[in-house]
Amino acid sequence: MNLPCNEPLPIALGAADIGVLPKMANRHGLIAGATGTGKTVTLRVLAEQFSRLGVPVFMADVKGDLSGLARSGGDHPKVAERAAAMGLADFAWEEFPVTFWDLFGEQGHPVRTTVSEMGPLLLGRLFDLNETQSGVLQLVFKIADDQGLLLLDLKDLQAMLRFVGDHAADFRTTYGNISAASIGAIQRSLLSLEQQGGADFFGEPALDLEDLMQTGAGGRGMINILAADKLMQNPKLYATFLLWLLAELFERLPEVGDPEKPRLVFFFDEAHLLFDDPPKALREKIEQVVRLIRSKGVGVYFVTQNPLDLPEEILGQLGNRVQHALRAFTPRDQKAVRAAAETFRANPGLDVVAAITELGVGEALVSVLDAKGTPTPVERAIMLPPRSRLAPLAPAERAEVLRGSLLAGHYEKLVDRESAYEHLKARAERDAQAALPPPRGGRSAKPENPAGDLLQAAAKSAAHAIGSQLGRQIMRGVLGSIFGDKRR
Repeated sequence: MNLPCNEPLPIALGAADIGVLPKMANRHGLIAGATGTGKTVTLRVLAEQFSRLGVPVFMADVKGDLSGLARSGGDHPKVAERAAAMGLADFAWEEFPVTFWDLFGEQGHPVRTTVSEMGPLLLGRLFDLNETQSGVLQLVFKIADDQGLLLLDLKDLQAMLRFVGDHAADFRTTYGNISAASIGAIQRSLLSLEQQGGADFFGEPALDLEDLMQTGAGGRGMINILAADKLMQNPKLYATFLLWLLAELFERLPEVGDPEKPRLVFFFDEAHLLFDDPPKALREKIEQVVRLIRSKGVGVYFVTQNPLDLPEEILGQLGNRVQHALRAFTPRDQKAVRAAAETFRANPGLDVVAAITELGVGEALVSVLDAKGTPTPVERAIMLPPRSRLAPLAPAERAEVLRGSLLAGHYEKLVDRESAYEHLKARAERDAQAALPPPRGGRSAKPENPAGDLLQAAAKSAAHAIGSQLGRQIMRGVLGSIFGDKRR
């Protein structure tokens, strides 16, 4: 059964039913609690309810246990017991439309973006560059943009770094000093990323965001699941990818104000990784995106162990909250419990500090936004059980879902079109040819101007790109821009 847009999405049972209002669902949310307290099941329940409402969902499968959403439940007796104990009259096992994604292309459709769309700010974060090195990376992107060179995959960036480093003196007057040490540091970081499998993420076809916003059978919202168990071996790549995706949604989607229901709900699991000592400029951009993306119809739900993992500027924007148990074994833990309790609207009949440490598995403190956008008083509640299968899919079952996907075969075909690498390689070959001794009686070739000759060669490519999709590739969005305010 699909859910109507004018009624709350049931998620828990307290003194009465507790649900998220669809019209308030894009005002973001928080799922917090210690390991083993029920966060993942709460995430599943919310995803199922949004799908039943017809709202697409994006989530990362950090533990590898969310794929069962594609099959009906009934495999776990405790789920049935909870449904019966809660007296859920309309409860039934259900499966949901699922699309699997994987940056490495192993457990889902490959997910790619171009180096140019990722931009120097996020790449600098991914490479863990210092301020000086980040400045040099921005100059490399600026030179590529000015000369119409497309940076699509990592070999394009590697070729561009080599070229700029070899001809730093030619660019100094126009762009300033380009340190050889900084170029070397960026190249080493790039090599490390390649060795960790990060090269799979850069290239074409790049992800079309519209493919995340599909509906399945019966108009149910597609649940997009990113395989992240392997990706979490590189937490910075994981956090950078999700941040890039969030920023792209913000940049590409039109303003819709407060719609009757979200256009997409985005779950950001292991959210503390996003705020693990980011540069000031990046942190400000993150806060801007989270603050403004709700007007694009996107709800962002952060999943983390402790709400204090998130900055106050972010935490204050999360209107729908589910707080599972926290442990208070040390003075630091006790301080965290008190701080978490203070983030809720008080309930005179509930000792929130005590309740946070007493909650059982599947219990939570819940507060949602009412029709006026005001948080409801916090309630102690039991979360609804999931309708889909708890056990993950077997490899054969996952393969069956992938074969039946509308996107089957599209992203699997890697495209390697002409870009910076090919242009720079052609130029190097011309230089090598010009350096050969002239035939007897002939004249030597005129030495080329590295920057000027390349500009002429690239101008044809840039001119061809204008008015086509290629033109978009050398621009950058809100987190990818060199100067921070450039728009497509």
